[in-house]
Amino acid sequence: MKKILVTGFEPFGTSSLNPSGEIVKALHNPEVVTAVLPVVFGQASQKLRELIDLHKPSAVLCLGQAEGRIELTPERVAINLDDARIADNAGNLPKEQVIISDGPDGYFSTLPITEMVAAMKAAGVPAAISLSAGTFLCNHIFYSLQDYLKNRGIPSGFMHVPLMDEQRREFPGLPTMPIRQMIAGVEISLSLLLKREEL
Repeated sequence: MKKILVTGFEPFGTSSLNPSGEIVKALHNPEVVTAVLPVVFGQASQKLRELIDLHKPSAVLCLGQAEGRIELTPERVAINLDDARIADNAGNLPKEQVIISDGPDGYFSTLPITEMVAAMKAAGVPAAISLSAGTFLCNHIFYSLQDYLKNRGIPSGFMHVPLMDEQRREFPGLPTMPIRQMIAGVEISLSLLLKREEL
């Protein structure tokens, strides 16, 4: 049986919500397993590896919040760099540190991100490919994921989502998106993945 692991993050910084975490809580599909990761360097990647070992998924999609974005944005590349602009939820503030000492400079997504974006846009969900996952926890988990699954033939990658409408007061002036629209976009992407014969 096909099984996709989907993860989101807990709230961090000044926010009381994280749309990526709310999305995974709303996914109800027998072929999808979900988890909310801590916003803590090291702990998040360790939990992700444990989840992969436990569930042995056919594919992995990690989600994260990106303030200022107006679309769901599958990321193309992760870079081997932790360079936090704010502290994580445990107070860690890594600056210009490699994630894996002997790892390559970057890893590309192995998800069909062009098809995912096309499918979401066809359904009326704003979507685009992103070329930068940043250097905070989202990039950290994306890079760690791709390194852990290298040469295993398991499609994997990361998608950023905008702020949700319920965060407008905490992020005045920044764009938001209805959570239902974000859930729909993720479900469309998962449906596409589940239909792929190679899974």
